Amino acid sequence: MRTEREAPDGPDPTVLAPQARKGRGAVSHRPGRYEPGERPLEDDGWDSVQKDEAEAPPLRTTVQPDKSKTVIAWNESPDVGFDRSINPYRGCEHGCIYCFARPTHAYLGLSPGLDFETRLFAKHDAAAILARELAKPGYKPAPIGIGTNTDPYQPIERELRITRQVLEVLDRFNHPVTIVTKSALILRDLDILSRMAQRELVQATVSVTTLDPDLARKLEPRAPTPPRRLATIEALAAAGIPTGVLAAPMIPALNDQEMEAILAAAAARGVVRAGYVLLRLPLEIADLFREWLQAHVPDRAEHVLSLMRDTRDGKLYRSGFGTRMRGTGPYAELLRQRYRIAMRKLGLAKRGGGAQGLRNDLFAVPQAERAQFELF
Repeated sequence: MRTEREAPDGPDPTVLAPQARKGRGAVSHRPGRYEPGERPLEDDGWDSVQKDEAEAPPLRTTVQPDKSKTVIAWNESPDVGFDRSINPYRGCEHGCIYCFARPTHAYLGLSPGLDFETRLFAKHDAAAILARELAKPGYKPAPIGIGTNTDPYQPIERELRITRQVLEVLDRFNHPVTIVTKSALILRDLDILSRMAQRELVQATVSVTTLDPDLARKLEPRAPTPPRRLATIEALAAAGIPTGVLAAPMIPALNDQEMEAILAAAAARGVVRAGYVLLRLPLEIADLFREWLQAHVPDRAEHVLSLMRDTRDGKLYRSGFGTRMRGTGPYAELLRQRYRIAMRKLGLAKRGGGAQGLRNDLFAVPQAERAQFELF
């Protein structure tokens, strides 16, 4: 697949166009906002880059250590429902093209496109750092969100088990936590989650974008299938874990017609609360999503983008608090009304940050942790 760029002597036929790759969401290595200029992929004449997208060379996933000195991230955003979070990983192999965390890879000098889903960073010592932070004098507990940026149960968690180690610390400290994930791997940790649920210390939310397996394969290529996610919801609820569903993101003219069906399917499997988010396209995501539309649904690309502008005051994104999650205008209001009607019919509670009803009063620093902290 090629695109032609104008050169002094005419179009340059060696510049290759973005192309869909099996098992990957982004279709290019589009550079981040801090990088100088574009870096187009070029054919070197040795067939190292295939014209046929089905023969494109596979991209291997690499994992490097994240050497951050702290693990709790703090925020003051009034519309996210929590003031602290933990993200065991930077980058996410699920490859969701719409992921609002993609622009964070630009801080590392990497592409928010394919680098975000292939060049990952893991906080191997997250549990030890967390224990030290929770043991500090004056720390006041409130629900910690896990999975608020990248998925804590993405495929590499199966081997590295960092999320599980973090949960073990929170369990020891009796610290409340909320979890958002797309992955069935959360069921591996039912032993910890069940214990914490009995003390009203945990709530889980499973994100379901679509019930259409074909669309899911393109939007979020390495995430579990929709049926697997619904089964995960059912298993969590059956284990006594307060479970919610997040129908997100709702994308105009692509999956928005499924909102009621997603909420109903989740309600039938035991969720107690639900929420939705309108597609967000901040920073580099706008161009990455435009490339994805052209590669996968070219006939609808401009219609989708036009509707997005209708919900963002003529732009592809507005970052204002209070409207960035739901948008404005007639289309956004219609989506909001559909959500309210569906919630009322299904008897579901609104998902307000996912932290309703969790207990903070049980928090205590274990004696062993206190003694260890005093050594330093």
